[in-house]
Amino acid sequence: MLQVSDVAGTRAWYEQVVGLVAGHGGDEYEMLFGGEPFATPMLLQLHRWDAHEHGFLGSPDVPIGNGVSLWFEVADGDALDERWRAARAAGAPVLSEPAWNPQAHHHEFTVTDPNGYVIVVHTPLEPDPVG
Repeated sequence: MLQVSDVAGTRAWYEQVVGLVAGHGGDEYEMLFGGEPFATPMLLQLHRWDAHEHGFLGSPDVPIGNGVSLWFEVADGDALDERWRAARAAGAPVLSEPAWNPQAHHHEFTVTDPNGYVIVVHTPLEPDPVG
């Protein structure tokens, strides 16, 4: 679960850039799924900083995201290209452009979401394309 100041705006970003599907709605809390809500796995929850029904979830006064990265696997290179175009259209700050990661054995790109969290979108594990 990510704590955010704007649940609706963050939800829209994850729908556009990562392709997640909202399943709850609201300005305080959201569930995001990999496809049909409740028929596919829930991949992410968003919670507004000042909504306190879950107790202490951190503080917006402390820099967020340090040491945290969220990884989202897409089906293939075409899906990665589609997500890359969506990230660029959304104006997501780019940390790394699409490229082969030889340590992870997949293609990936890295951006930050509107809250400063690091987001990696990647293809499934595959053999080294040059090996």
